[in-house]
Amino acid sequence: MEERDFFDERPEQRTHNMTCPHCGQQGEYELGWIVRRKKSQVPRGADERDRARFAKAQSYMVRRDDMVGCKNVRCRKRFEVAGIQSVAFI
Repeated sequence: MEERDFFDERPEQRTHNMTCPHCGQQGEYELGWIVRRKKSQVPRGADERDRARFAKAQSYMVRRDDMVGCKNVRCRKRFEVAGIQSVAFI
C-alpha cells in the first residue's frame, strides 16, 4: 500500500508576508500549497505493516510555488520564496 492511500489531498492558497530582494518592498503574496490530511480509518486491504505506518502518519502541507512576482509596478521581477518551509506539519 502506498503513502498516498493514507491521505486526502487538496490544493489550497495561503497568504504570506514577504519582501522583494530587488526593490525592498514588502507585500502579501499568495502561495499554493497541497494539503494532505490523514484519513480517519485505515484503508481496506491493509496488513500489519501498513497499519503501523498509518499509525505514525501525520497531516502535512507541501508548498507548490517556488517563485513569486513582485507586486511593485516599477519592479515586477520574479524572486524565489525564502524563509518559508517547503513542508509543514499541521
